[in-house]
Amino acid sequence: MAPGAGTAAATKNPTKTLAAILLLVLLLADLPLCASQPPLHSQPLPATQSPAAPLPPPQPSAPHARAGGAARLRRIALGVLLGSLAGFLLSLAFLYAIRVAVLHAGNAPAVARGPVSFTPQISPKSLQGALPSARPLARGPRGTYHKLDLDGDLTVAVKVLDLAAASRAEASPSPSRPANGSNSKSDMRRVQRQLELLARVRHLNVMSLKAYVRDADRLSLVYDFVPGGSLEDVMKRVRSQQVSLSWDTRNRIAAGVAKGLRHLHFECNPRILHCNLKPSNVMLEEGFEPVLADCGVARLIDSGSPDPQSSGSLYTAPECYQSSRYTDKCDVYAFGMILGVLLTGKDPSDPFFSGESGRGSLARWLRHMQHSGDMKEALDSSIVGEEVDEEEMVMAIRIAIVCLSELPADRPSSDELVAMLAQLHSF
Repeated sequence: MAPGAGTAAATKNPTKTLAAILLLVLLLADLPLCASQPPLHSQPLPATQSPAAPLPPPQPSAPHARAGGAARLRRIALGVLLGSLAGFLLSLAFLYAIRVAVLHAGNAPAVARGPVSFTPQISPKSLQGALPSARPLARGPRGTYHKLDLDGDLTVAVKVLDLAAASRAEASPSPSRPANGSNSKSDMRRVQRQLELLARVRHLNVMSLKAYVRDADRLSLVYDFVPGGSLEDVMKRVRSQQVSLSWDTRNRIAAGVAKGLRHLHFECNPRILHCNLKPSNVMLEEGFEPVLADCGVARLIDSGSPDPQSSGSLYTAPECYQSSRYTDKCDVYAFGMILGVLLTGKDPSDPFFSGESGRGSLARWLRHMQHSGDMKEALDSSIVGEEVDEEEMVMAIRIAIVCLSELPADRPSSDELVAMLAQLHSF
């Protein structure tokens, strides 16, 4: 028989192994007790002696010494066997506990259906009852936005993600993304972890998740409602001359966006990538304080790797179309586009950029203006004023161009961006 045959047989039939160990223990325990007594014939009865006869000196008893050694060996062997038996039983119990845990994890729901609230201001019961009355505000490529009034005069914003549509998109992948099963339990557990991570975000310039409701075919995300609208709405009013936005205000908006990215990239553990940064996802509170919305939502429905085809493609870094690998430098590229919009006042989708003079995109046009030495000509005419401000704005254009570098390694980090923008006033 092969050397490991006995071990394999014992592993396959633990009941027989346990029975054999118990039998061996019983045999050792039932050894004749007479082993500790000398044999009957070892000491013959002494003959009749005279009372005056002297007793012989005591002699050491060799049989008694041998009996004591055998008893000690028996106790040692019994202890080893009992210890082995106890270890074997504990191993069986441990393996059984692991099996029960695995079965329980497999049957547990991947995402709590909710409603789940992360703040005492929102009652899950009232949220569930009020959701049908939410008023639609806008529709985007990733879902619809609603305004919802809750108890206690609390108004929240709700983004509803269509999971069924996301599943269909996964089944028909774009050339830049392969297909995968986004409905698997592992993917849904990833969504659960991402939701909990987004709820822990606490920063002035980042919007945190307040609650969510998971239905069969949709996911409703609840945020604070920002009445000031988005940067995209404000820039549209600036272009139509309905609103005036000074360079100081635009610089403050850019600095706030950079600080929000720095918090997501460097102060959150694990780090959070925005994955869909664009003016419509930069909300403006009172005093034009920017708040990043939609942070990390792209990863909830795109299996962890956002699809550039469903993102704001004009703000998507070029490497995303090649590998679909999203990094923090992709967020920095999107920030460069936003800074370019703030400085030029132009919309990247403007037909101007599709012509020869527009060089095909805002990024290429800014690089062309830098090489030709006409960067001041690229500035929004409504913010051109004092010479000092113009120098700051020209330096800001250089920062935007660096952020729009073709190679990710040539772009600064969001931490470096904050320092670069803070130094503008020193030029």
